[in-house]
Amino acid sequence: MSSTVVLLLVLRLLGGILAQNPPRGLPPPTLPDLEGDLLFLLDSSGSISYYEFSRVKAFIAELLLPFTFGPRDVQTGIVHISTTPILEFPFDRHFSTGAIQHAIRNIQQVMGDTNTGQTISFAKEKLFTAEAGARPDVPKVLVWVTDGFSKDDVAKPMQLLKDMGVTVFIVSTGRGNYLELSAAASQPPEKHLHFVDVDDLGLITKELQDSIAAVIQAKRLRATDISASSFRLTWPQLLMRDTGYYILEYAPSGEPRRKVSEQLTGDHTSFVVAQLASETTYEVVLIPESNEKYIPPQTTRVTTLEDVVSPAQILISKSKPHSFQVSWSPILKSVASYQVMYGPLNDNLVQLQEVDGRLNSTILENLLANTSYLVTVSAIYKSGKEKALSAKACTREEYTKIKRLHFQDLSPSSVKASWDPAEGDVLGYRVRCRRQAGPSTLLSVSPQIHSVLLSNLTPGSNNKVCVKPIYRTHPGKRLCRMIHRQPASAARSYRHRQNLRNL
Repeated sequence: MSSTVVLLLVLRLLGGILAQNPPRGLPPPTLPDLEGDLLFLLDSSGSISYYEFSRVKAFIAELLLPFTFGPRDVQTGIVHISTTPILEFPFDRHFSTGAIQHAIRNIQQVMGDTNTGQTISFAKEKLFTAEAGARPDVPKVLVWVTDGFSKDDVAKPMQLLKDMGVTVFIVSTGRGNYLELSAAASQPPEKHLHFVDVDDLGLITKELQDSIAAVIQAKRLRATDISASSFRLTWPQLLMRDTGYYILEYAPSGEPRRKVSEQLTGDHTSFVVAQLASETTYEVVLIPESNEKYIPPQTTRVTTLEDVVSPAQILISKSKPHSFQVSWSPILKSVASYQVMYGPLNDNLVQLQEVDGRLNSTILENLLANTSYLVTVSAIYKSGKEKALSAKACTREEYTKIKRLHFQDLSPSSVKASWDPAEGDVLGYRVRCRRQAGPSTLLSVSPQIHSVLLSNLTPGSNNKVCVKPIYRTHPGKRLCRMIHRQPASAARSYRHRQNLRNL
């Protein structure tokens, strides 16, 4: 086997693999400064096998990888060739590479007859229209992927389509009539018509990408990379450095006094305009000053985007066992509302609270005590865009005061102090007895103990007893009561009565 044959086999194998599985982890190459409407005629009839259909889908997906999609860039749509035309998606449906790749993967074969001429007429009348998202001032391209067979006439409807200014590329994976297909494609056919086996589609991908890019290369002054404060202007090469220069002028609409002028050398084809006001429409004029001939000025109108920012700061305050307050700043007039999402850090439970855009705080209630929460505040702008900022918050440990404190006399100088258990995760209790006569006593007991013996109380004295629960993060609220001890005479009478009871 010759080295040439081996090389062709390797290329064929690699082309097939890449068509179905584009490399991951590496960004695809990009084709810059393109603007056009790109429509695919996908043969989805019964004359195409399932295998062939899947290969063609992979080919279209790979073909579209380098393009940038959007209302100011490339738009693409797909229509099925079958018994009757079936639209898969129009030009204004998907505006990102990810969305388009996902849509292509989900395409299902329709089957039916191969009525290509009818589908071409449908494309002319229904798809290359403003209703389907086509734009009147950008190049139009049709890519027809076929096995070379059609049950109806193709020549007449295709000519009508080309008369509209649509550039037609044909990729034939079968043994179609060369003369008929070359007449249907745009001229010259060697640049617009490809005969290739379905397993070798990957070999023509780069060539077809470049051919399409040459057709839809931006040929006018246009704005890209638009943000709230800047945009990039691009235009075709109208001058050379030694044949002239450009005057670039821009100003907010209706405010000519704020006009800014820039002089650029003739080899410029782009310029970034910065330090602009958000949500403002600018009138832009590019004036080519040529030493050789008159070149008319080019104009465009660009509107900067909304200044979308996230809350710059989140403050957590008034933390309690079952609630805390969330505050944020700044407040912006363009925010319609705020969404506060919150949930325990170690749980998948997430709750949502809506807050009016004029407010900058809310209280989150019904929370778990002694729990860490993740709080995310999202600013929802009137345009539908949103920005978010997150913060961590902790509820306080749950605690209560002692609900009931009571005493049992044991002797004239001693009592038993008892209390009801406090709620929550109590680490213990602290009992303090302040005697009217004699030193104070401070006792610490475990959480399972709910009573203590208080002795050495002087007869006739008033003593203050306080019980306080202790928690991990802070003490609870104490409960206090006064104990009055009887005078000594009353104490003797007390002992006498006690002796009588014991008889």
